[in-house]
Amino acid sequence: MNEPAAYLGPRGTFTHEAAQALFPEPHFQNTPCDSIPDVLTAVDRGEFNFGVVPVENAIEGSVNLTLDWLVHHVDVRITGELVYPITQNLMVHPNHAGRPLRGFTRVVSHPQAVAQCRSHLRKHLPEARVSYVDSTAEAARHVAAHPEEAWVAIGPRSAGALYGLSILESGIQDYPNNFTRFIAVGNAWDHPLADPAGMKSSLLVTLPSDFPGALHQVLASFARLGVNLTRIESRPTKKKLGTYHFFIDAEQGAEESAIDKAVGEVESRGCHVRRLGSYPCYSFDKINGMRPVDNGL
Repeated sequence: MNEPAAYLGPRGTFTHEAAQALFPEPHFQNTPCDSIPDVLTAVDRGEFNFGVVPVENAIEGSVNLTLDWLVHHVDVRITGELVYPITQNLMVHPNHAGRPLRGFTRVVSHPQAVAQCRSHLRKHLPEARVSYVDSTAEAARHVAAHPEEAWVAIGPRSAGALYGLSILESGIQDYPNNFTRFIAVGNAWDHPLADPAGMKSSLLVTLPSDFPGALHQVLASFARLGVNLTRIESRPTKKKLGTYHFFIDAEQGAEESAIDKAVGEVESRGCHVRRLGSYPCYSFDKINGMRPVDNGL
């Protein structure tokens, strides 16, 4: 098959690992892009059949850039989801592998990775200056390029392997149950190795501005029809202060028609509903032939 799939790069990042899990080579050809908007725009223009971007982290919450770009800038379908376990690592140049933690002067990583490890850093590297870069892979490259400096990078083990770093500590994230949700966008596809763990539908609901209690009635429609909502989140419409879109994720079980009925009820109350996609959901540890590795955002 070898179909093209874009992902938020560069190589050696957490999204790269997720893209390899969702679109494994040689069945697909994964290509890095510089930013989330670049990935979504390239898929929207038909330059790639598929794309992979992060949408939510268990510690830091939603990736607002992904949500806003889906609403305001592109018209692409969500076609898959991967929930990916995250293990953050402290990585150093081999020249400094024996140095005690408090001997390092700088921590380099992506802001999300630093945020996921903030308590650990405050406790074990309180004097180290934090420098932010565009990706965890860039952090690893930066540390590797300065062997004379006592610097440490935070990121996935794959980034350390790519740039020849040593793992000083593993599992430094502040919370053990740390996961990132990645979504696939673009054309419909079938995973060549794994069966999905379930199905989900994502909706974007915009409420009428002069309808008191509209959100309550929206949620009541899904509840009355037995549709389990796994996520609801508001984002500004960017048109008027105090007006919002609501992202809603719903489990899609045997009674798929219940979602259609609920949407019909919601629309009958004057709400606008945009269907972002109905898609399979994958758990990384169930993907055949693969094992969990260090990953994240």
